Amino acid sequence: MKKEILLIGGSTGIGYKIAERLSQEHNVTVASRNPGKLEELDITHLEFDVTKDNIEDLELPEKLDGLVYCPGSINLKPFKMHRLEDFKKEMDLNFFGLVKTVQGVMPKLQNAENASLIFFSTVAVKVGMPFHTSVAAAKGAIEGFARSLAAEYAPALRVNVVAPSLTDTGLAEKLLNNDKKKEKMNERHPLKRVGEASDIANLATFLLSDESSWITGQVMGVDGGLSTLNLS
Repeated sequence: MKKEILLIGGSTGIGYKIAERLSQEHNVTVASRNPGKLEELDITHLEFDVTKDNIEDLELPEKLDGLVYCPGSINLKPFKMHRLEDFKKEMDLNFFGLVKTVQGVMPKLQNAENASLIFFSTVAVKVGMPFHTSVAAAKGAIEGFARSLAAEYAPALRVNVVAPSLTDTGLAEKLLNNDKKKEKMNERHPLKRVGEASDIANLATFLLSDESSWITGQVMGVDGGLSTLNLS
């Protein structure tokens, strides 16, 4: 049976790959600032800026079987160079935008049976990494929020978090824009490569499916072993 899935973001990178996969079997709506390559897919695109617009103003299905919140950023720099405004921007995009979205579509999620919500964190929440203070703080808030939300709404809703390591998308371009940089990043991971968007989309698609119906409240690393394996 076709599900109704809403992606916030999804016109590029990991979000686009998830939309591409889901559109083959389900009805997919992507709410993002621009359509990107989404015109190539059998999906509905709605213009939406999570930091400015209200999700309640969009024409969405009355029932949502799945919600995927994709917006994120990679703003890596020394803590001494951060302003408080940098932390506020990270929280607005990653966390407060997520909270507003979930609040706005909760009635539609509750109209479905066992709806699945997927949020994104980062390996840097579990593994302390230099220059990640702002993004790790915002993503850490997501992990705590997700676990509490999963507990509060079980068994009606399932809530899980995907925590990737560095993935080869447009957001990571500055970190992977030549062979030397990419090889260095490959070597940091026990599986000797950075992630691909499809690696993350594989897990997200599974978590939206009925095959994952006994999984909730989890933070799942898709990180080439970086968060758990020490090969030195």
